[in-house]
Amino acid sequence: MNKLGFNRLLIPLLSILMGLLVGAIVMLIGGYEPIQGFSSLFEGMLGSPYAIGETLRAAAPLIFSGLAVAFAFRTGLFNIGVEGQVLIGWVAAVYVGINYDLPMFIHLPLALLAAMFAAALWAFVPGFLKAKFHVHEVITSIMMNYIALYTTNAILRSVIGVTNERTDSIKDSASLASPWLQELTTYSRLHWGVLIAVLAAIVYYYILQRTTLGYELRAVGFNKHASQYAGMSVNRNIILSFVISGMFAGLAGAMEGLGTFSGMTLSASFTGVGFDGIAVALLGANTAVGVVLAAILFAGLNIGGLAMQLGANIPSELVKVIIAAIVIFVASGYAFNYVIDKFKGNRKKEWRKNELLRSPLYRRTGCFSLCDSTHHRCAWRNLQ
Repeated sequence: MNKLGFNRLLIPLLSILMGLLVGAIVMLIGGYEPIQGFSSLFEGMLGSPYAIGETLRAAAPLIFSGLAVAFAFRTGLFNIGVEGQVLIGWVAAVYVGINYDLPMFIHLPLALLAAMFAAALWAFVPGFLKAKFHVHEVITSIMMNYIALYTTNAILRSVIGVTNERTDSIKDSASLASPWLQELTTYSRLHWGVLIAVLAAIVYYYILQRTTLGYELRAVGFNKHASQYAGMSVNRNIILSFVISGMFAGLAGAMEGLGTFSGMTLSASFTGVGFDGIAVALLGANTAVGVVLAAILFAGLNIGGLAMQLGANIPSELVKVIIAAIVIFVASGYAFNYVIDKFKGNRKKEWRKNELLRSPLYRRTGCFSLCDSTHHRCAWRNLQ
């Protein structure tokens, strides 16, 4: 394993341990028993087939939202509007799931495609503004979140229709529910969406690492000026990055609408799935495998937090403290690693300069090599 791969693995692992340590300290300060608290937490995460099923069920939308954020990160963009795109994808999937009566092999893919297309269209707006008018994507995408929140509520009221603030259930032909998976996990809400999420992670990896499109997207993210000089369309790739990111986010909403809830309710606030995707992408180092594992961890912590409250009488909000601490340690870990690398680079450059100054050739001639004065000074300038 090379140094980069080792650091990508070490920093998240240490961050998780430090986050749990912070959680233990907060428990002690609050007068709770950390051993009992963590025992209940991990029991609620993986202690029974039902807990495993609920953890995997909650991980599915987090995988998609994490992939959405990570895809934008890998292409040099920050799609903080994933939360709004999740809502748009959710309402589009529910609309198709309720209003059409089709065979399952048509209805379910159509509902998923509707979620992808609607969220991609929503993500197109900040991408277009970024590409054409250089409007910062953080500002536009986070504003689009609020527009999405109230737009989806309006669609639910005036287009789909709600009863007691909830839509009708989607047709069975558009449902991701699996009686077999539910029975296997003692009737949890686990559905086929978790398998679709894993397939999406494979697609994410393939697009970025094995296609010309992925190469161009990453190149634009690294250096848009060099990419433009090489003949790549920077504006097109910025918009395309947002559109693909939005597709992943839309599928996160579809997991909730077609799988967990089989419908949608009016929302007074955000679901948190899109914002949690930022933490998932950060902990997963923007890699496909890392995002899947980070999503399972965060989903398990959220599910286990409820068991911790019941089993150890510790507020479930402590889980949010642990997650926040993990994110802080991950971010500071990468920053700390960057400082170390810069320090080592400066030390190496200083060592090379001292070695040249001590060389016999320099002491006799004032030159670093037997070349003319125009060329050998280049070596000295590179060491300044």
